[in-house]
Amino acid sequence: MPVPVPPYPTSDYIRNARITWTARIATGDMWPQTWAADGKIYAGAGDNQPPGLYPSPLNVWSADGNPQKPVVELVNHSPVSPERYSKGPGVHRTAGLKPAGLIHLDGILYMSVQTMNYGDRPLFNRQHNINGWIVTSRDYGKTWDCDATPQDFFSGRFASCHFLQAGKGDECVYDGYVWAYFPCALDSDDSWWCNGDRMMLARVRPEFILKRLAWEVFDGLDKDGKPKFSGEPTRPVFSYPYFCGENHVSYNPYIKRFILCNYAFYNPETGEPRPYHNKPYCDYLTQLSMYEAEYPWGPWRLFLRDDDWLIGGYQPSVPVKWMTADGCSMTLLASGNGPNYCFVTQGLEYDIVS
Repeated sequence: MPVPVPPYPTSDYIRNARITWTARIATGDMWPQTWAADGKIYAGAGDNQPPGLYPSPLNVWSADGNPQKPVVELVNHSPVSPERYSKGPGVHRTAGLKPAGLIHLDGILYMSVQTMNYGDRPLFNRQHNINGWIVTSRDYGKTWDCDATPQDFFSGRFASCHFLQAGKGDECVYDGYVWAYFPCALDSDDSWWCNGDRMMLARVRPEFILKRLAWEVFDGLDKDGKPKFSGEPTRPVFSYPYFCGENHVSYNPYIKRFILCNYAFYNPETGEPRPYHNKPYCDYLTQLSMYEAEYPWGPWRLFLRDDDWLIGGYQPSVPVKWMTADGCSMTLLASGNGPNYCFVTQGLEYDIVS
Protein backbone atom coordinates (compact mmCIF):
# COMPACT_ATOMS: atom_id res chain seq x y z
CA MET A 1 0.00 0.00 0.00
CA PRO A 2 1.45 3.43 -0.90
CA VAL A 3 1.81 6.20 1.67
CA PRO A 4 -1.38 8.32 1.81
CA VAL A 5 -1.36 11.51 -0.23
CA PRO A 6 -2.35 14.69 1.66
CA PRO A 7 -5.90 15.59 0.56
CA TYR A 8 -5.07 19.19 -0.36
CA PRO A 9 -4.18 20.99 -3.59
CA THR A 10 -0.63 22.06 -4.32
CA SER A 11 0.26 25.67 -3.53
CA ASP A 12 0.66 28.02 -6.47
CA TYR A 13 2.29 30.61 -4.18
CA ILE A 14 5.09 28.75 -2.34
CA ARG A 15 7.10 26.55 -4.72
CA ASN A 16 10.26 24.43 -4.64
CA ALA A 17 10.36 24.15 -0.84
CA ARG A 18 13.35 22.19 0.43
CA ILE A 19 15.09 21.48 3.73
CA THR A 20 18.68 22.69 3.47
CA TRP A 21 20.31 21.87 6.82
CA THR A 22 19.65 20.12 10.14
CA ALA A 23 21.05 20.86 13.60
CA ARG A 24 20.52 18.96 16.86
CA ILE A 25 21.02 20.86 20.08
CA ALA A 26 19.39 20.05 23.46
CA THR A 27 17.79 16.79 24.59
CA GLY A 28 14.03 16.99 24.89
CA ASP A 29 10.57 16.30 23.58
CA MET A 30 7.66 18.27 22.05
CA TRP A 31 8.97 21.88 21.99
CA PRO A 32 5.79 23.97 21.52
CA GLN A 33 7.22 27.50 21.38
CA THR A 34 6.56 31.24 21.38
CA TRP A 35 8.60 34.41 20.76
CA ALA A 36 8.42 36.44 23.97
CA ALA A 37 8.79 40.19 24.50
CA ASP A 38 12.37 39.78 25.82
CA GLY A 39 13.41 38.51 22.39
CA LYS A 40 13.85 34.86 23.36
CA ILE A 41 11.94 31.80 22.24
CA TYR A 42 10.35 29.90 25.13
CA ALA A 43 9.45 26.24 24.70
CA GLY A 44 7.98 23.46 26.78
CA ALA A 45 9.51 19.99 26.73
CA GLY A 46 8.08 16.69 27.91
CA ASP A 47 9.92 13.43 28.64
CA ASN A 48 13.23 15.24 29.07
CA GLN A 49 16.13 12.90 29.75
CA PRO A 50 19.45 14.73 30.08
CA PRO A 51 21.50 13.70 33.16
CA GLY A 52 19.91 14.83 36.39
CA LEU A 53 16.48 15.64 34.96
CA TYR A 54 14.81 12.31 34.31
CA PRO A 55 11.99 11.43 34.99
CA SER A 56 10.52 14.94 34.92
CA PRO A 57 7.67 14.92 32.37
CA LEU A 58 7.61 18.67 31.69
CA ASN A 59 10.30 21.39 31.56
CA VAL A 60 10.51 24.96 30.26
CA TRP A 61 13.46 26.14 28.15
CA SER A 62 14.56 29.32 26.41
CA ALA A 63 16.38 29.63 23.09
CA ASP A 64 18.20 32.56 21.52
CA GLY A 65 20.70 33.29 18.80
CA ASN A 66 21.34 31.78 15.39
CA PRO A 67 18.86 28.98 14.58
CA GLN A 68 21.72 26.75 13.43
CA LYS A 69 23.57 27.24 16.72
CA PRO A 70 21.03 28.56 19.23
CA VAL A 71 21.78 28.90 22.92
CA VAL A 72 19.22 26.63 24.58
CA GLU A 73 18.94 26.90 28.38
CA LEU A 74 16.75 25.25 31.01
CA VAL A 75 14.52 27.80 32.77
CA ASN A 76 12.40 25.60 35.04
CA HIS A 77 12.93 21.91 35.72
CA SER A 78 9.34 20.98 36.61
CA PRO A 79 6.80 23.81 36.79
CA VAL A 80 3.81 21.42 36.93
CA SER A 81 4.00 18.60 39.47
CA PRO A 82 3.07 15.15 38.13
CA GLU A 83 2.40 14.01 41.70
CA ARG A 84 -0.40 16.56 41.97
CA TYR A 85 -1.74 16.91 38.45
CA SER A 86 -1.57 13.37 37.01
CA LYS A 87 -4.33 11.89 39.15
CA GLY A 88 -7.39 12.16 36.92
CA PRO A 89 -9.19 9.16 35.41
CA GLY A 90 -7.29 7.67 32.50
CA VAL A 91 -4.14 9.77 33.04
CA HIS A 92 -0.72 8.14 33.15
CA ARG A 93 0.31 8.47 36.81
CA THR A 94 3.99 9.38 36.37
CA ALA A 95 4.36 10.64 32.79
CA GLY A 96 0.90 11.99 32.01
CA LEU A 97 1.76 15.67 31.54
CA LYS A 98 2.74 17.30 28.24
CA PRO A 99 3.16 20.93 27.15
CA ALA A 100 0.82 21.83 24.29
CA GLY A 101 1.20 25.54 23.48
CA LEU A 102 2.75 28.81 24.70
CA ILE A 103 2.09 32.49 24.12
CA HIS A 104 3.44 35.68 25.77
CA LEU A 105 1.01 38.58 26.23
CA ASP A 106 1.21 41.76 28.33
CA GLY A 107 4.14 40.44 30.33
CA ILE A 108 2.55 37.06 31.06
CA LEU A 109 3.68 33.73 29.64
CA TYR A 110 0.72 31.40 29.13
CA MET A 111 1.38 27.69 28.69
CA SER A 112 -1.36 25.19 27.88
CA VAL A 113 -0.72 21.83 29.53
CA GLN A 114 -2.41 18.55 28.72
CA THR A 115 -2.83 15.28 30.57
CA MET A 116 -2.71 12.07 28.58
CA ASN A 117 -1.94 8.38 28.51
CA TYR A 118 0.10 6.30 26.11
CA GLY A 119 -2.81 4.58 24.40
CA ASP A 120 -5.96 2.97 25.74
CA ARG A 121 -7.56 1.66 22.54
CA PRO A 122 -6.05 -1.78 21.72
CA LEU A 123 -6.98 -1.79 18.04
CA PHE A 124 -5.31 1.53 17.24
CA ASN A 125 -3.18 2.58 20.17
CA ARG A 126 -3.00 6.36 19.76
CA GLN A 127 -1.80 8.46 22.69
CA HIS A 128 -5.00 9.80 24.22
CA ASN A 129 -5.26 13.41 25.45
CA ILE A 130 -7.62 13.58 28.43
CA ASN A 131 -7.89 17.25 29.40
CA GLY A 132 -5.92 20.50 29.42
CA TRP A 133 -5.60 23.82 31.18
CA ILE A 134 -3.53 27.02 31.21
CA VAL A 135 -0.71 27.86 33.63
CA THR A 136 0.91 31.31 33.80
CA SER A 137 4.27 32.92 34.56
CA ARG A 138 5.11 36.60 35.12
CA ASP A 139 8.90 36.12 35.22
CA TYR A 140 9.62 34.38 31.91
CA GLY A 141 9.08 30.86 33.13
CA LYS A 142 11.00 30.89 36.40
CA THR A 143 7.88 30.50 38.57
CA TRP A 144 4.34 29.46 37.62
CA ASP A 145 0.75 29.69 38.77
CA CYS A 146 -0.36 26.16 37.97
CA ASP A 147 -3.96 26.87 38.95
CA ALA A 148 -4.58 29.91 36.75
CA THR A 149 -7.51 27.91 35.34
CA PRO A 150 -9.20 24.70 36.50
CA GLN A 151 -7.51 21.53 35.29
CA ASP A 152 -10.59 20.66 33.21
CA PHE A 153 -10.54 24.05 31.42
CA PHE A 154 -10.18 22.14 28.14
CA SER A 155 -11.57 18.62 27.69
CA GLY A 156 -12.70 16.13 25.07
CA ARG A 157 -11.76 17.24 21.57
CA PHE A 158 -10.51 20.49 23.11
CA ALA A 159 -7.99 18.74 25.39
CA SER A 160 -4.87 19.91 23.53
CA CYS A 161 -4.58 23.69 22.96
CA HIS A 162 -1.98 24.96 20.46
CA PHE A 163 -1.72 28.75 20.27
CA LEU A 164 -1.26 30.41 16.88
CA GLN A 165 2.14 32.14 16.68
CA ALA A 166 1.77 35.52 15.00
CA GLY A 167 4.58 37.72 16.29
CA LYS A 168 6.73 38.81 19.22
CA GLY A 169 5.05 39.17 22.61
CA ASP A 170 1.86 41.21 22.31
CA GLU A 171 2.19 41.11 18.51
CA CYS A 172 1.11 37.46 18.74
CA VAL A 173 -2.49 38.70 18.86
CA TYR A 174 -3.92 38.39 15.35
CA ASP A 175 -6.91 40.51 14.31
CA GLY A 176 -7.47 41.40 17.98
CA TYR A 177 -7.69 37.78 19.16
CA VAL A 178 -5.62 34.95 20.55
CA TRP A 179 -6.20 31.95 18.26
CA ALA A 180 -5.64 28.27 19.03
CA TYR A 181 -5.87 24.95 17.21
CA PHE A 182 -7.15 21.71 18.74
CA PRO A 183 -6.27 18.29 17.24
CA CYS A 184 -9.13 15.84 17.63
CA ALA A 185 -10.94 12.74 16.42
CA LEU A 186 -13.12 12.39 13.37
CA ASP A 187 -16.10 10.62 14.90
CA SER A 188 -15.85 10.97 18.69
CA ASP A 189 -15.23 13.49 21.47
CA ASP A 190 -11.55 12.52 21.72
CA SER A 191 -8.18 14.15 21.18
CA TRP A 192 -5.04 12.32 20.07
CA TRP A 193 -1.34 13.14 20.39
CA CYS A 194 -0.50 11.22 17.24
CA ASN A 195 -2.26 10.04 14.07
CA GLY A 196 -5.42 12.00 14.76
CA ASP A 197 -7.98 13.05 12.21
CA ARG A 198 -8.64 16.79 12.15
CA MET A 199 -8.15 20.17 13.81
CA MET A 200 -10.60 22.67 15.27
CA LEU A 201 -9.97 26.41 15.59
CA ALA A 202 -11.02 28.77 18.39
CA ARG A 203 -10.32 32.36 19.41
CA VAL A 204 -10.59 34.59 22.47
CA ARG A 205 -9.92 38.21 23.34
CA PRO A 206 -6.53 38.43 25.10
CA GLU A 207 -7.98 39.91 28.28
CA PHE A 208 -10.35 36.93 28.60
CA ILE A 209 -7.93 34.11 27.78
CA LEU A 210 -8.49 32.55 31.25
CA LYS A 211 -12.30 32.68 30.92
CA ARG A 212 -13.55 29.50 29.28
CA LEU A 213 -16.95 30.87 28.26
CA ALA A 214 -15.25 33.69 26.34
CA TRP A 215 -13.71 31.27 23.83
CA GLU A 216 -15.43 31.12 20.43
CA VAL A 217 -15.19 28.17 18.03
CA PHE A 218 -14.87 28.58 14.27
CA ASP A 219 -18.08 27.40 12.62
CA GLY A 220 -17.50 27.88 8.91
CA LEU A 221 -18.14 30.85 6.64
CA ASP A 222 -21.36 32.75 6.05
CA LYS A 223 -22.81 33.52 2.61
CA ASP A 224 -20.49 36.53 2.32
CA GLY A 225 -17.40 34.44 3.05
CA LYS A 226 -16.89 35.82 6.56
CA PRO A 227 -16.11 33.49 9.51
CA LYS A 228 -18.84 32.40 11.90
CA PHE A 229 -18.24 31.36 15.52
CA SER A 230 -20.18 29.33 18.09
CA GLY A 231 -19.71 27.73 21.48
CA GLU A 232 -19.12 24.16 20.30
CA PRO A 233 -16.87 22.62 17.63
CA THR A 234 -18.75 21.66 14.49
CA ARG A 235 -16.44 22.23 11.52
CA PRO A 236 -12.76 21.28 11.25
CA VAL A 237 -10.30 23.68 9.62
CA PHE A 238 -7.91 20.86 8.69
CA SER A 239 -8.72 17.20 8.07
CA TYR A 240 -6.40 14.28 7.25
CA PRO A 241 -7.89 11.10 8.80
CA TYR A 242 -5.37 9.03 10.78
CA PHE A 243 -2.60 11.32 9.51
CA CYS A 244 -3.19 14.51 11.53
CA GLY A 245 -0.71 15.32 14.31
CA GLU A 246 -0.72 17.74 17.23
CA ASN A 247 0.01 20.48 14.77
CA HIS A 248 1.31 24.01 15.17
CA VAL A 249 0.49 27.05 13.01
CA SER A 250 2.47 30.29 12.61
CA TYR A 251 1.77 33.47 10.66
CA ASN A 252 4.55 34.65 8.35
CA PRO A 253 4.10 38.43 8.01
CA TYR A 254 6.69 38.71 5.23
CA ILE A 255 4.71 36.56 2.80
CA LYS A 256 1.32 37.13 4.50
CA ARG A 257 0.57 33.46 4.92
CA PHE A 258 -0.34 31.10 7.75
CA ILE A 259 1.99 28.10 7.83
CA LEU A 260 0.70 24.75 9.13
CA CYS A 261 3.09 21.88 9.88
CA ASN A 262 1.56 18.39 9.93
CA TYR A 263 3.20 15.09 10.89
CA ALA A 264 2.04 11.48 11.06
CA PHE A 265 3.64 8.09 11.70
CA TYR A 266 3.17 5.18 9.29
CA ASN A 267 4.29 1.62 8.66
CA PRO A 268 7.06 1.75 6.01
CA GLU A 269 6.10 -1.69 4.68
CA THR A 270 2.39 -1.08 4.16
CA GLY A 271 1.99 2.70 4.16
CA GLU A 272 -0.72 2.39 6.81
CA PRO A 273 -0.89 4.81 9.77
CA ARG A 274 1.01 3.52 12.80
CA PRO A 275 0.64 5.41 16.10
CA TYR A 276 3.86 6.11 17.96
CA HIS A 277 3.36 3.61 20.80
CA ASN A 278 2.01 0.69 18.80
CA LYS A 279 4.41 -2.20 19.26
CA PRO A 280 6.95 -3.00 18.03
CA TYR A 281 8.32 0.43 18.84
CA CYS A 282 10.19 2.39 16.19
CA ASP A 283 8.66 0.35 13.37
CA TYR A 284 7.51 3.47 11.55
CA LEU A 285 8.48 6.47 9.45
CA THR A 286 7.18 10.03 9.67
CA GLN A 287 5.44 11.92 6.90
CA LEU A 288 5.92 15.69 7.12
CA SER A 289 3.53 17.88 5.15
CA MET A 290 3.41 21.69 5.19
CA TYR A 291 0.64 24.02 4.07
CA GLU A 292 -0.03 27.70 3.53
CA ALA A 293 -3.25 29.72 3.70
CA GLU A 294 -4.33 33.35 3.68
CA TYR A 295 -6.56 32.92 6.75
CA PRO A 296 -6.25 31.01 10.05
CA TRP A 297 -8.99 28.62 8.90
CA GLY A 298 -7.57 27.97 5.43
CA PRO A 299 -8.17 26.92 2.74
CA TRP A 300 -4.85 25.09 2.97
CA ARG A 301 -2.50 24.39 0.08
CA LEU A 302 0.36 21.88 0.23
CA PHE A 303 3.88 23.16 -0.46
CA LEU A 304 6.15 20.50 1.09
CA ARG A 305 5.84 16.74 1.55
CA ASP A 306 8.56 14.45 2.93
CA ASP A 307 7.66 10.80 3.53
CA ASP A 308 10.95 10.05 5.31
CA TRP A 309 11.41 13.09 7.53
CA LEU A 310 14.01 12.89 10.33
CA ILE A 311 13.88 9.59 12.27
CA GLY A 312 10.46 9.35 13.83
CA GLY A 313 10.27 13.16 13.82
CA TYR A 314 7.30 14.94 15.35
CA GLN A 315 5.85 18.23 16.61
CA PRO A 316 7.27 20.54 13.89
CA SER A 317 6.64 24.27 14.17
CA VAL A 318 7.95 27.44 12.49
CA PRO A 319 9.18 30.06 15.01
CA VAL A 320 8.32 33.57 13.86
CA LYS A 321 11.61 34.85 15.30
CA TRP A 322 13.56 32.79 12.76
CA MET A 323 11.65 33.84 9.64
CA THR A 324 13.70 36.02 7.29
CA ALA A 325 12.49 39.45 6.19
CA ASP A 326 13.10 38.67 2.52
CA GLY A 327 10.32 36.09 2.81
CA CYS A 328 12.44 33.32 1.29
CA SER A 329 13.33 31.13 4.26
CA MET A 330 12.05 29.85 7.58
CA THR A 331 13.33 27.51 10.29
CA LEU A 332 11.60 24.34 11.43
CA LEU A 333 11.81 23.41 15.12
CA ALA A 334 10.95 19.80 15.99
CA SER A 335 11.66 16.80 18.16
CA GLY A 336 11.99 13.13 17.36
CA ASN A 337 13.05 9.67 18.42
CA GLY A 338 16.49 8.07 18.64
CA PRO A 339 19.20 10.55 17.65
CA ASN A 340 16.51 13.17 17.01
CA TYR A 341 15.02 13.07 20.52
CA CYS A 342 16.20 16.61 21.01
CA PHE A 343 15.80 20.27 20.01
CA VAL A 344 16.09 19.89 16.22
CA THR A 345 16.23 22.87 13.87
CA GLN A 346 16.09 22.69 10.08
CA GLY A 347 16.51 25.31 7.39
CA LEU A 348 13.60 25.68 4.97
CA GLU A 349 14.03 27.55 1.71
CA TYR A 350 11.46 28.08 -1.06
CA ASP A 351 10.43 30.31 -3.93
CA ILE A 352 7.51 32.76 -3.90
CA VAL A 353 5.41 33.12 -7.02
CA SER A 354 4.27 36.73 -7.20
